[in-house]
Amino acid sequence: MLDIRAIRRDPEAFAQKLARRGSDVSLEPLLVLDAERRELIGRADTLRHDKNVTEKGMRTADKSSPDFAAFREKMRAVAQEIKAVAEAQRTVDEKLEAMLMTLPNVPNDAVPDGTDESMNAVIRVHGDKPAFDFEPKAHDEVARALGLLDFERAAKISGARFAVYMGALARLERALISFMLDLHTGEHGYTEVLPPFLVNHDSMRGTGQFPKFTEDAFLLERDGLALIPTAEVPVTNLHRDEIFENDDLPTKYTAYTPCFRREAGAYGRDTRGLIRQHQFQKVELVQFVAPEDSPAAHEGLTAAAEKVLKALGLHYRVVDLCAGDLGFSAARTYDLEVWLPGQGAYREISSCSNFGDFQARRAAIRYRAPDQKKPQLVHTLNGSGLAVGRTVVAILENFQKADGTVSVPPVLVPYMGGIEILTAL
Repeated sequence: MLDIRAIRRDPEAFAQKLARRGSDVSLEPLLVLDAERRELIGRADTLRHDKNVTEKGMRTADKSSPDFAAFREKMRAVAQEIKAVAEAQRTVDEKLEAMLMTLPNVPNDAVPDGTDESMNAVIRVHGDKPAFDFEPKAHDEVARALGLLDFERAAKISGARFAVYMGALARLERALISFMLDLHTGEHGYTEVLPPFLVNHDSMRGTGQFPKFTEDAFLLERDGLALIPTAEVPVTNLHRDEIFENDDLPTKYTAYTPCFRREAGAYGRDTRGLIRQHQFQKVELVQFVAPEDSPAAHEGLTAAAEKVLKALGLHYRVVDLCAGDLGFSAARTYDLEVWLPGQGAYREISSCSNFGDFQARRAAIRYRAPDQKKPQLVHTLNGSGLAVGRTVVAILENFQKADGTVSVPPVLVPYMGGIEILTAL
């Protein structure tokens, strides 16, 4: 959530930053509500002062005198007005917060200009595209030919956009999860957590999923819960309404969770095979840091996600998202895009984002800065380390062989019980 005080100080600057994202939202209604709120606060302060003066007068007046009766009548009137002003302020506060909740984060000044993904900036490229002496197939063709992936039975069980992994492919998914968690905890200093996969609506609001993306969520309406779209939600909300001590920062978590998104396959994009599913699995990286440390933390988090791709021997590139392609809550995002030879295209396998204090303000996550009297907002960051299903896709397409089998990256062989080749079930 954006800071209304900062918007008030320089509304034109905020409007220009939001315009970089392609947002044409007018800030005028917000400023009108803010002015009304401050006027009500001033009125409430005046009424409380009047109440104190009247109470003092009542204490000194003779209870049988006309003055006492007048003071008592004034007390009733002031009390009623205080109640009315408080109710009016609650209404304005709710409207103001609701309006602020709909505004996206402003892009960092370093974010490149642009309106859509075609204007994203490639920062670096790692490795070379694999060479084949045959026509590489898409991952779903490879896995289905081996009997390792079943969409038809998944549809029978659950409907479209679900999959059943079989045999060694199921083990490959499990191996990737274990490998990623071991890497991030053992080499990158993250603490592993296993959070709930169902969260309340306050948690979804805290990270920016609600109200903007309510329609994209799978909701358990009777229970007031939602299936998580990403581990970012429960892990970030671990510290909702809490205050870190300065020495506790940075705090770094990694978590495996399944993820559930209703929007899978929206607009007909990237809908083939495992690319977009209603249910998929990720290993997530989440950090809480002091504001001055967040740019460096963003680079470090991205490097940790890249380390997975490097260890697997996959060709990828790092892309700096332009302002128009940023997610709702992000101030800056690096996408890791892995090469998929079966599709002849790069596909996102991780988004590593710095949210600044946007989520922390929504979720009231603060820390005690050594040079500040009041607790200050932390900065939050997260990124996939990696999206597991898409990593399976990358392995199937990049390490397929002419005979239809698939080589297992050497780093995963110990997690696969020594299996080096994925063969027919």
